[in-house]
Amino acid sequence: QLQLVESGGGLVQPGGSLRLSCAASGFSLDDYAITWFRQAPGQERKEISCITNIGSTNYADPVKGRFTISRDSAKNTVSLQMNLLKLEGAAVYYCAAVQPSWPRHGCPLKYSYWGQGTQVTVSS
Repeated sequence: QLQLVESGGGLVQPGGSLRLSCAASGFSLDDYAITWFRQAPGQERKEISCITNIGSTNYADPVKGRFTISRDSAKNTVSLQMNLLKLEGAAVYYCAAVQPSWPRHGCPLKYSYWGQGTQVTVSS
């Protein structure tokens, strides 16, 4: 079965750090573009970071300089290191994957696979 599973969410204080992981089963992430999204209650899902099939990384302005996305081919995972978390970072975080037909520098527009999400709570 082809699926993505997120992990690493939890409760963190403002200014703290968390590391999320997106693990794939049934396929290799090496040739895929992976994007992390987050959705806060009552808000639309928002794209926050992606790593493309050629290793290009992109970040939304609110997380630039604080979040880092990376791929671990040996573990078949893509991680999102989140530092200096803010209250507005509280959300359900999702990863999504697609295998582009050509090398991409930017985040994809459509995805083949989605994870079920992991909750991040930022509270003092």
